[in-house]
Amino acid sequence: MAICNGRVVIITGAGGGLGAAHAKVFAAEGASVVVNDINEAAAQKVVDDIIAAGGKAVVNTSDITNYDDSLNAVKQAIDSFGDLHIVLNNAGVNRDRMFASMTEAEWDTIMAVHLKGHFCITSHAVHYWRGKSKEGKSVDARIINTTSGAGLQGSIGQSNYAAAKAGIAALTLNQGAELARYGITANAVAPAARTNMTTAVEAMATRMAKPDDGSFDFFAPENVSSLLVWLGSSESAHVNGCVFEAEGGKISLADGWRKGPEVDKGARWEPAEVGEAVKTLLAEAVPAQKVYGS
Repeated sequence: MAICNGRVVIITGAGGGLGAAHAKVFAAEGASVVVNDINEAAAQKVVDDIIAAGGKAVVNTSDITNYDDSLNAVKQAIDSFGDLHIVLNNAGVNRDRMFASMTEAEWDTIMAVHLKGHFCITSHAVHYWRGKSKEGKSVDARIINTTSGAGLQGSIGQSNYAAAKAGIAALTLNQGAELARYGITANAVAPAARTNMTTAVEAMATRMAKPDDGSFDFFAPENVSSLLVWLGSSESAHVNGCVFEAEGGKISLADGWRKGPEVDKGARWEPAEVGEAVKTLLAEAVPAQKVYGS
């Protein structure tokens, strides 16, 4: 039985890449899909493919960086399919540059699409779900955010992107803690898959290329989609505030920030004493993963 029968999902940036793969797998698992993308023709192609395969989908072109316009995506989901259960924040762009050369525009674009883009539609959806909860109606809602290994470990040449994706991971923790009372869970996934964004660099394109021998296509985007579809289903109600990583056939749970070694003098440290204290802490700490590209 399809695990998302009767559920309604908005997927941002679903006109191509990971978003399109997510949309098609959600539809194949019984969900009605609002395919959001500013590229209407690309979104329509995904909708056509879903309908041709027997699924349900509509196009939405709301600008996820515009708070007022984002409300239209939520309204369209409810008007078209009668309800809304899942917001999958997937849309993203890159403006890669070393920090010393980065422009304000490159920084602002990434923050707008990734961080604000994760806020706008989700905010309106949460207002809808909270309203239902306060009316005594049952709510079984999901927020699924898209973070990145760049946000969890850092990535050379992507300080803007890494900062935004780290913010999304922290946002997910807060949403999970704050919204559970309304029947809403929030989780995030850091995907690794073959898309136009990840294959823009020749070395990555070569590494992620589809194999010619018919063997498992490790970097096919739909490999990642399976985890997100399960997170969107009713089966995942007990999972909240988690950050996963997914690539190929691998699913891992990010360990997250947690308190490490501690030294306690029992009194104020003199500035000259702090160096030895930090030396002790660093010697006892579990080494962090290296920044990508370092």
